[in-house]
Amino acid sequence: MSKISLKIALLIALISLTCQCPAQSKIDTTETLRIGGIKQVINLAGADRSKPLFLFITGGPGLPGIYPEDTTFTNQLQKQFVVMQWDQRNTGETLKLNPSPVKLTVDLYEKDTHELVSQLLTQFHRKKLVLMGWSWGTVLGFYMAAHYPGLLYAYMAVSPVTNQYESERIALNMLQQKAIKDNNKTAIRELSAVKIPFENNLQIYYDRKWLLASSGGDISDTVSLKKYFADNAWVSELFDKAAVNNLMVTLPKINCPVYFFVGRKDYQTNYSVSEKYYNKLKASKKQLFWFEKSGHLIPFSEPELFQKDVIDEILPQLSLVN
Repeated sequence: MSKISLKIALLIALISLTCQCPAQSKIDTTETLRIGGIKQVINLAGADRSKPLFLFITGGPGLPGIYPEDTTFTNQLQKQFVVMQWDQRNTGETLKLNPSPVKLTVDLYEKDTHELVSQLLTQFHRKKLVLMGWSWGTVLGFYMAAHYPGLLYAYMAVSPVTNQYESERIALNMLQQKAIKDNNKTAIRELSAVKIPFENNLQIYYDRKWLLASSGGDISDTVSLKKYFADNAWVSELFDKAAVNNLMVTLPKINCPVYFFVGRKDYQTNYSVSEKYYNKLKASKKQLFWFEKSGHLIPFSEPELFQKDVIDEILPQLSLVN
């Protein structure tokens, strides 16, 4: 081979290796971190390790946060971020490894969230990440935005918990009126047993059952829903502690960009309550995105629009520097 041909061959090989590097940095893995004194599991997925970090905290409490069988609400986000999902203590893979050895409290979950964020930033050598909370996850997200805004490029609150008891009172009144209008004797009987604040998990079950029905959900078989509340007695206590917090009073200002994602048909974290808090909230930057076809389950009911708003509308507003 001539010297010129050898140089060309080496150049082609170098170009080939260079082009393969991004593919080699792709992430699709599950990791176990020690958080709050126990092992906790996270999933990381993205096209490139160099992308900004995006932590999604799911709803609940008591529900797994890793959805390996459903990437429809993160598949586009994974092209722009390293998307991280988390099985909180006493849920999913984390529960399989170790049940919480201490009493479950909102404060404990908040401390776990801060420790998780800190570990992720250290592991990836970053100063900030993008945080998104959905439903119960917004309780933890608002905590981070309130106390550690310097760790966040932005906080995105999906179906936010802002003044939950007001939401619950509005929803229960609506459900009771509908039951009477429809002359649904079962609904009338079960909803008449519900009190706000909820007194036990059975009341939460009745409330959520008829809330599901009001949004067109199938309640022909709610055995698993009832079992969830029956098997997780701690859920109602945790819920009560979170629901009593009225952010209109306790969190009038946030010192990082904040974005609200609100379903026009959301009666669980009532859309009107969310809008009221959004209008009052002071933030360095804020924006509200309406989802006209959605109730409480925005990531799953409108996944394409959900991701499009993040990528096309919010991402260009952020100065993401790793």
